[in-house]
Amino acid sequence: MTTQQLTEEAISLLKRLIETQSFSSEEDKTAQLIEAWFIQKNIPYTRTKNNVWATNKYFTEGKPTMLLNSHHDTVKPNNGYTKDPLKAIVEDGKLYGLGSNDAGGCLVSLIATFTYFYDKPNLKYNLVIVASAEEESSGPNGLNSMLSIIPKIDVAIVGEPTLMNLAIAEKGLVVFDAKVKGTPSHAAHPNNDNAIYNTIEVLNWFKDYKFDRPSEALGDVKMTVSQISAGKQHNAIPAEVELVIDVRVNDKYTNAEINDILVKEAPCTEIVARSLRLNSSSIPKDHELVKAGIEIGRTTYGSPTLSDQSVLSCSSLKLGPGDSTRSHSADEFIYLNEIEEGVAIYIQLLEKIL
Repeated sequence: MTTQQLTEEAISLLKRLIETQSFSSEEDKTAQLIEAWFIQKNIPYTRTKNNVWATNKYFTEGKPTMLLNSHHDTVKPNNGYTKDPLKAIVEDGKLYGLGSNDAGGCLVSLIATFTYFYDKPNLKYNLVIVASAEEESSGPNGLNSMLSIIPKIDVAIVGEPTLMNLAIAEKGLVVFDAKVKGTPSHAAHPNNDNAIYNTIEVLNWFKDYKFDRPSEALGDVKMTVSQISAGKQHNAIPAEVELVIDVRVNDKYTNAEINDILVKEAPCTEIVARSLRLNSSSIPKDHELVKAGIEIGRTTYGSPTLSDQSVLSCSSLKLGPGDSTRSHSADEFIYLNEIEEGVAIYIQLLEKIL
């Protein structure tokens, strides 16, 4: 089958995926569509919950193994949509629909690429593809749950919209819940220990705090107070203020180190991390996969957004068609020629190293 035929079939699959609801943890119907692709291509596959995966025909023990991964779950559409989010609409070279850009275009391009290489003998790497679930929710039954099931991975390409440039590093994420306490009282009486006023100093601390290890690829750790909650009625000063702090971690820190710093230094009454498992990830600039990408004209950068890279311990490269700024937006779309380019570049890249 030619690359053009594979691309046309990949676009057709993406249209069906768009028109099949697949919110995180509800991906059973899109998993069936992906199964149908492998059945049609006579490629043996396994479905584990809503994750669908396969290995290349000549998988050989002892060879290094490369993972090709993207996800088929989506966020829920926001209220700004003017088009039906569950209808695949083509206008002016754009394919509109929920999940078209994040990450349907990447997923179908990688499925087409895997299919292209599936029955080629004597590859340098074994190939494993995982069309994964629960990426958007960082759920327990996504790619993280597959790592003990699929063969051991040595390097990975994670399909997320990067304009087909090479995201050689990605920030990790730690979300903290914090409390600032004070003395509750009636609003009519003096109170020098108002929890809300006490929060002013705490907010300024978070705003001004600087982590001292910048990263060449990812820049500084970014810490943002993203939620605040206090009080139930106008005439009662609350006992505490609740904060949520979003920390995007560069590759110079582990999540555990960030946790230790904030627990020790943040001027809160209490601060607790929700999870430390979504670590930063990267691939060496001198890795052959990166070198091959540079040779075919792709540029490198560090990505501030989170993906399933965060659950991988091996070197991983984020690469895919589409533009990250369109993800989770109203009237989400991907250009059809971006998918064409995606399949072509994935194949060109892998041909250089396989």
